[in-house]
Amino acid sequence: MSGDPENVPTVSCARCGDEWTLAYELDELGLGNGALEAFAIDHREHTGHYPDGVTPWVADCRHCPDGVERIDESAVRRWARTHTRHAGHEVDLSYDGETERVRRE
Repeated sequence: MSGDPENVPTVSCARCGDEWTLAYELDELGLGNGALEAFAIDHREHTGHYPDGVTPWVADCRHCPDGVERIDESAVRRWARTHTRHAGHEVDLSYDGETERVRRE
């Protein structure tokens, strides 16, 4: 992918007024399909917001301060199920303004 910049995905951020290719995440870090998520998480850590078009899934425990944000739905659902299973706590799972409650099975 290094020699063909036309096939490298780009990410933009209107708040920052910039655009980036994911060549570093793909070529240097070898992240493959995880390149967008890695960039988005790094961007949030350094700027306090996600790039355009990225909305995280959020899991918040209703009983303790634990919680996570993930770009991948299955990862945040896995965290919520595991937390309810081990801690017995209910977790609110939110995405794009919608919230559902995850309870111990």
